[in-house]
Amino acid sequence: MTDATPAVPPPADDAPAGGTDTPVETTYVPRRTLFASVSNPFAIGFFLTLGGLVALGLGVAVINLSTVLIYIAFALFAALGLDPIVRFLERRGLGRGWAILIVFAGFAVILVGVVSLVVPTLVRQITQFFSDLPATINTFQSSDVYAWLQDTFGDQIGNLLSEFETFITNPANIAAIGGGVLQVGATIATTVSGLLIVLVLSLYFLASLDTMKVAFTRLSPARYRVKVRSMTDEITDSIGGYLMGMVVLAFFNSLVAFFLHLILGLPFPALMAVAAFSITLIPLVGPVLYWIFASILALFTSPLTALIFAIAYLVYIQIEAYVLTPRVMSRAIAVPGALVVIGALVGGTLLGLLGALVAIPVTASILLIIKQVVIPRQDAKL
Repeated sequence: MTDATPAVPPPADDAPAGGTDTPVETTYVPRRTLFASVSNPFAIGFFLTLGGLVALGLGVAVINLSTVLIYIAFALFAALGLDPIVRFLERRGLGRGWAILIVFAGFAVILVGVVSLVVPTLVRQITQFFSDLPATINTFQSSDVYAWLQDTFGDQIGNLLSEFETFITNPANIAAIGGGVLQVGATIATTVSGLLIVLVLSLYFLASLDTMKVAFTRLSPARYRVKVRSMTDEITDSIGGYLMGMVVLAFFNSLVAFFLHLILGLPFPALMAVAAFSITLIPLVGPVLYWIFASILALFTSPLTALIFAIAYLVYIQIEAYVLTPRVMSRAIAVPGALVVIGALVGGTLLGLLGALVAIPVTASILLIIKQVVIPRQDAKL
């Protein structure tokens, strides 16, 4: 495309000095732009190839930095989740620095307490699980449920259980699943170092959260800054409330699972409590997944006990859905159930547990932007 630049010729010698009503004839000299001047096919191919290489290099860089980006995302969401507690302490008269120090000190005390109390029991129960597995399978084979399964499906059930017992009790198979002993150790070391990085980053993010909000707001035009700041505060408050609510609900699930296993005499209560906390962090479907998983494991102990556990935990799921969740999630942005499921599936597929955890606040933020920005602009168009 070309730009037209008017070229005014100099006045003729016989033109009157005082001006005239005769229109001055102008001509337009085309000015060639960059794209119009690149008429050589070699140059065009060079520029296109260069752009493709730059895009490919950026993609490779993002892939190589995926672990770092996940750490940053974890730390940012952890800071947003802890910010409501910090602001609660600020409203009680504490400075932000002291509030952050108290929150992290309390978090450290809880973490050390959980590690010192739960981890030894967890390791012992995992070891006991594998050592007691043959006896558990034998008990299950003498139950009425196994007899019904064998009458319905034939000897395939017995063969399947035997293959499962042989596979799970072989240490070489367990090591192969984890990629080898050295790989398992490297994974544990990487996880511990990643947690430390996330803790340090979340501390920095929490301390500079207000500054980050101001910097983000100043990226928008001045006439939109009040609206952008209001939406930013609403989104961050909603994300913080949602994340804290998910942790609280997962903690309640773990307590219920722990006490149900103790009261009903089911094995490995500490292990199942940790599993309940981890699984129920998945939004919406987490409690149902744990209910199915724990009920199936309880069948190996006693069908009647498994039935009682399934009914009791199902009652708790209903109480959580209709009593606890509305109270705990009162500050979070409401998201339709279909979008919750879709967001959890998409987030879990892309980023695993992190994606499933942050899918709902991200979806809520997108809905908020659509409601307050996109829809009003569309309504203003006549």
